[in-house]
Amino acid sequence: MAESRPAARPLSPHLQIYRWSWTMAMSIAHRATGSALYGGTLLIALWLIAAASGPAAYETAQWIAGSFLGRLVLFGYTFVLLHHMVGGLRHFVWDLGHGFDPQTRTNLAKYSVVVSGALTVLVWLIALTR
Repeated sequence: MAESRPAARPLSPHLQIYRWSWTMAMSIAHRATGSALYGGTLLIALWLIAAASGPAAYETAQWIAGSFLGRLVLFGYTFVLLHHMVGGLRHFVWDLGHGFDPQTRTNLAKYSVVVSGALTVLVWLIALTR
């Protein structure tokens, strides 16, 4: 019986042969933001538990959320939430059968970052002025 020799080449394509594109980066970002939403949701759950635990626990949670680091985390959570939502809308457009030509695909990916960033700033501007 002849010995089989493993192939010297990769059996399937991998990242070394692909050129990075906006759609590839936004696909990875969409998955990463989806994962990050778990952490943010855990923080919201902890805040709700503190609110239900009484005034002292709620005051501590509010102090943490109001600190510089707390606000930075909340700003990041807002961006992650909105970026994931805009990425979902991009996928919805594709589900409707639109936006598959290369230029439109690239524009949707680029503008998803711009739109989610602008929405994040808008949400925080409205929140800070109230």
